[in-house]
Order: sequence, then C-alpha cells, then structure tokens
Amino acid sequence: MDSAFSSFSKGSFSSSLGDSAELEQNLTLSDRIKVFKSSQFNPDNYVTSKCQNMNEKEIKHLVAYLVDLKKASAEEMRISVYANYSAFIRTSKEISDLEGELLSMRNLLSTQATLVQSLAEGVRIGSLTSGDEDSTEEEMSNESKELSKTEKWLVEFMDTIEVLLAERRVDEALAALDEGDLIVEEANDRRTLSPAALLSLQSAITEQRQKLADQLAETMGQPSARGAELRSTVQALKKLGDGPRAHQLLLKSHEQKLQSNMQSFNTSCTSTGGAHTAALSHIVFGTIAQAATDSLAVFSEESAYASELVTWAVKQTQIFANLLKRQILAPSAASGSLRLAAECVQICLGHCYLLEARGLALSPVLLRIFKPYVEQALSANLKRIEQSSAAFAADDDWSLVYSPVGLRSMGSAMSLSSPKLSSSAHRFNSMVQELVEDVGPLESLQLDGAALEGILQVFNSYVSLLINGVPGSMENEENLDGSGIKIVRMAETEAQQLALLANASLLADELLPRAALKLFPLMQQTNKMETPKIAPGRAPEQREWKKRLQRSVDRLRDSFCRQHALDLIFTEEGETRLHPQMYIGMDGNVEEPEWFPSPIYQELFAKLSQIASIATDMFVGRERFATVLLMRLTETVILWLSDDQNFWGEIEEGPRPLGPFGLQQFYLDMEFVMLFSSQGRYLSRHLNQVIKNIIARAIDAVSATGLDPFRVLPEDDWFAEVAQIAIKMLTGKANFGNVEGDVTSPTASVYSQ
Repeated sequence: MDSAFSSFSKGSFSSSLGDSAELEQNLTLSDRIKVFKSSQFNPDNYVTSKCQNMNEKEIKHLVAYLVDLKKASAEEMRISVYANYSAFIRTSKEISDLEGELLSMRNLLSTQATLVQSLAEGVRIGSLTSGDEDSTEEEMSNESKELSKTEKWLVEFMDTIEVLLAERRVDEALAALDEGDLIVEEANDRRTLSPAALLSLQSAITEQRQKLADQLAETMGQPSARGAELRSTVQALKKLGDGPRAHQLLLKSHEQKLQSNMQSFNTSCTSTGGAHTAALSHIVFGTIAQAATDSLAVFSEESAYASELVTWAVKQTQIFANLLKRQILAPSAASGSLRLAAECVQICLGHCYLLEARGLALSPVLLRIFKPYVEQALSANLKRIEQSSAAFAADDDWSLVYSPVGLRSMGSAMSLSSPKLSSSAHRFNSMVQELVEDVGPLESLQLDGAALEGILQVFNSYVSLLINGVPGSMENEENLDGSGIKIVRMAETEAQQLALLANASLLADELLPRAALKLFPLMQQTNKMETPKIAPGRAPEQREWKKRLQRSVDRLRDSFCRQHALDLIFTEEGETRLHPQMYIGMDGNVEEPEWFPSPIYQELFAKLSQIASIATDMFVGRERFATVLLMRLTETVILWLSDDQNFWGEIEEGPRPLGPFGLQQFYLDMEFVMLFSSQGRYLSRHLNQVIKNIIARAIDAVSATGLDPFRVLPEDDWFAEVAQIAIKMLTGKANFGNVEGDVTSPTASVYSQ
C-alpha cells in the first residue's frame, strides 16, 4: 500500500549545480535538472568534474547548497503532486468504473451466448429426436433419470441458499454459491442440464448473489458494524465480485462512525484550547488510521482502492481542519493568541506525522488551511509587542534594574545574573522570548522568516521610541509608521540617556540573537563540550539579521552623539560657539596669550570623561560599545568643524587672515583632542586622519598670507606638554609645588627655549 500512496508522500528530486550560485538562482528547477535527463549522464564523472578543483570550504558550501536545493525540489514536487492529484484520482476512478461496466457487458454477452447455444442445441435435439426413430427407449429413460436428479439437486440448492440467507450465515452461503458456480460450469461442459434448466440455475445464482450483496451492504450500514465484523463483511462482498462497492461502503461506514463520535464529543466536551484540539484530532486521525488498516487488510495494495482511500482521507482532513479553523484558529488569529494557535497546529501535525508511516501524507492539507491564520496571529502578536512596549516606554524612568519576577520569560529562569535593563526593555525582551517559544516548534509552517522579520521591525519601532527619549531629538526623527510621535518619558540626565543605549545594545547583541537561535536549525555537536552551531545554509541569514539589528542601534547612537555635539557647538540662543573669531582675534593682542585649550574643547573633554565614567559601570563586559560611543561622539564634533564652510570661509578667505597665535591655538586644540582621545583609547584612525587634515588646512591658510607657519609654531613636544598639563588641570591631578615661582604661561620655559 505504501507504493500506492508514495505519490502523495514527501519526495525529493536531485538537483544539478551550475558553475555560479548567482546564475543558479535565476534558473527554474526544470532548467537545473536538465543535465540529469540525458541518457549519457554519469554521476561519478559529473561529481568529479565539479569537485576536483574545490577546497574544503567550497565543498562545504556546495553541500549546503545541495541541501537547500533538495528542500526546494521536494517542496516543488509536493506542490505539483497535490495540484494534480485530484485529476489523477478522478481519472483512476473513471477507469475503475469503466472496467466494471466492461465486466458487466462481458457477463451479459456470455449469458446471451449461452442462451443462443442452448436454443440451438434444443432445436438440434428436437430434430434429432424426430429424425432418429432408432433411439432406444432405454437411452431416453437414462437421460430422463439424470435430468431428474439434477433438477432435484437444483430445488434443494435453492432451498438451502434461502435458508442460509435468512439465517445470515454468510460464509456458508458464499460456499454454496461457489458450489453452484461449479455445478453450472460442469453441467455446461457435460450437458447434464437442459438449456432452460441451466439458464434457470444461472439466473437463480445471480439473484441470490445480489440478495447476499444487498444483505452485506445493509449490515455494513449499521452503526454497530466495526472491527473484525466489518472487515469480514467487506471481504465477503469483495468475494461476491463487487469490490468497488465494498470499498466505498467500508469508507462510508468509517465516515459515519467519525461523524457520530465527533457529534458526541462536541455535545459532551467541556474543554477548550489544546485539550479540545487533542481529543478531536485523536478522533479524526484515529478513524482515518483505522480505515487505512481495514482497507489494507482487505484490498492490499491495489492502486484504485489506495487512491480512493487517499481522496477520502484528504476530504475528512479538510472537514476537520475547517472545523478547527472556525472554532479555534480564527478567534485566536483575531485576538493575537499565537500560543493557542501554535499549540493546536502542533497537536494536529503530530497526529498527521504518525499517519505518514501508513503512506498518508496529510500534513500539506492542514498546512494549507492553518498557515494563513497562524500568520495572522503572529502579525497580531507582533503588533501587541509594539503597542505594549510603547505603553511601558511612556512610563519608563530609564533606570537599569534586574528582571522582576512578573516579567520573566516563558521557559527561562531569570536570576540575579540576568542583564540589567529598564522596565520597557524587560517587557520587550520577555514578549519576544514568548513569541519565539510559540513559533519555534512550527518549523513545518516555515514561519521562521516571518518571525525574524517581525522581531526586527518591532525592535526598530522600540529603538525609535528610545530615540524619541533623547531630549531635542524628537523633531529630527521620522514618525513611527507615519502615525505620529509616540509619547515617551524624556531621558534628562546623561545616565538615563546612556541607559537608552544600554537597552538597545544588549537587546541587539545578546538577547534577541539568543532568542532567534530557536528559529534556526542547529547542527548536532560532535561532543558534549561543544555548543551546537547554526546549520551552514542559515548562518549567512543569521549574520545579516544581526547586522540589521546593529544598524538600528547605530541610529540611536548617532542620534545621541548628534544631540550632544549640537549642545556643545551651539548656545541655547542658537549661536555657534565654534566660530573663526576665536582664532583670528588672538593676533590683535600685543601680549602672548595664556596657552590653554579653547573652552569648547575643554567642555568636550569634560563631557567625554563624564560619559566614560558612567559607561564604565553601565557597560560591564561590553566595553567595546562604550569605546565606539566615545569615538563617534568625538568624531561628530570634529567632523562638524571639518565640514563647516562658514568657518573655513573666514579662515581661508576672510578679511582678517589667521595669524601665528591663532594657528598655534588651533594646533593646540587639535593636539589636545588627539591626546585625550588617545589616552581614553577611543582615537580612531578616521578621527586621527581628519584632525591631521584640519591642521594641514589651517597651515595652508597661514601659508597663503606669505607667512612661514613652521617658523612661528613651536616643536610638537610643546603642544603635547601643554595638552598634558591641561588634562591634569581639568581632572584635578595637576600639582605645581611653587605657585609664585611659576611664570605666567604653564609652559613658559619650553616656549622661551
């Protein structure tokens, strides 16, 4: 029977590979398997030609690609089989009906031929009797005696059949009818019965067969007919030569029993949700399994009956799936109850997979009906995560705490070693963990891609909420979904603003990727000490997903840096504090200025020092994120200076040129930035190069006036020493033992040399 049902079961095609994966993606499956259709195809030569120049990494990639291609071809075959199976069943049934009609015609022609032959023999016997006056009376007497014995047996046979049918002794009636068929055949061969008697016997046997068949059909229609009794009745009806009717009645009997059991269950059932689904699913698929067992026991693997069984099973599965859709899935999808929907689907698929051992692959029927509603529940669940996160963010005080008991994720034991997040981030994380717990087991529905994309979208929405929590940034950010700005409590202090970054970075770096592992197929570890790894075919997908999470975090970090840079560069009245006059005006004084970094760079150093101090305690174990944050904030200020055309317009083309003191102060400011960035370990190569370019541009501006800048600038050691002294003074670590002995400039001795 398995071979009869194999066309409906899962299958797989071998797939050919081209020289380029990119080219393969543009080809249909039929184009990619043409190479295997050739009669001269040699597998060993093909594999050797493709793999002889490959290294280990390329072979692993090839294996992963073949696995993906195998899955794609299997899915396409399943879709193709399912799309054309109904036509195949319909054609098979028409052929079966046609065979039945041909058999009936053959029996009718045989009966007519026997009748014609009997009539001809009767005429011949009559003529012989009238023409052969020499026949002896003894011969006539013997023939008369033989006819009387046969006719006597015929009368007894008919009485016996009537009794057996009346007493419903099926096996004995079948044996008697078989004996009657043998007598008919023997009488026809030996001519022991007159044509009329032979025809009467044949008609009587046919009539009694029909009576027995009707009696058996009536028995199968009784609700009490089941188990061994049902199979023996079907077997008897098949022996009577009415196999198609027997199989149809067998399926109808199981269908009536299924409907009766479901009606009784719905009347008496008080359970809901998973328990209701499990009980109902057990009734439906248990009945289908029993029908398959009975069909196999009686009809073995005959293709026509196997196809009819598959069609019937598909129909019952569709009825059950639509019932479950109305009762559970549709309401669950509307309310966003993904857990209930996922539980119901998982229970039904579990029963379906048990039937695959019998050759019945019914899971595609369920998946086709269930998947849209599970997707709807997933979408509603994601929407609820977004709305709930927004509600919590509106009341979040942006203080980092360990996860409270009420927000613990399903199935995970949160302890004091769990990460510290604000209340809205804890809520967001717990809801995402619950989501992947619900979606993870439904691998056959292929919802992992939709779930990952949905998690990414709700994380982007949550990050947008965090961006709106940065003071002054709301008017610079796009509205969420075009629905207006969400109400979010402002993060007033720098500690609160860094908490926003801690929320986003911890979610993107650890918590969400850890949850996503439940949606990616894992490779088995080779030993107990080794952590299971993502299957090669999904590893690039996971890396790209994590990159998209990081890009969302970068939005928040850039907003934070931009806002703090603007606070440094502009006053509350909107005037710039980083203007060219702070350098150009220095050369108007006769006396040498007190060399010290400009106020704006002192404030930049103080802000970076404060942020670094807070980040040290807040980003324990994630110091890299804090370093990048300080690096980007410094770059934001310096890049603004590098790109300010008004600033450089006056420096390079203004009415007053940049003089020696102004150039020296500018040089000192840049060296000061480079020094404290280097000591804080957030001096990037990019920042270092931008500062050097800025210094070179200022030097070129002085050179354009005809003054040699290198004659008026001190040595590099002077700038480093002044910058170092400034850092010590700003941090309170400077110690000048004899204040009266100090000259006006803290580096006057160096400058005088």
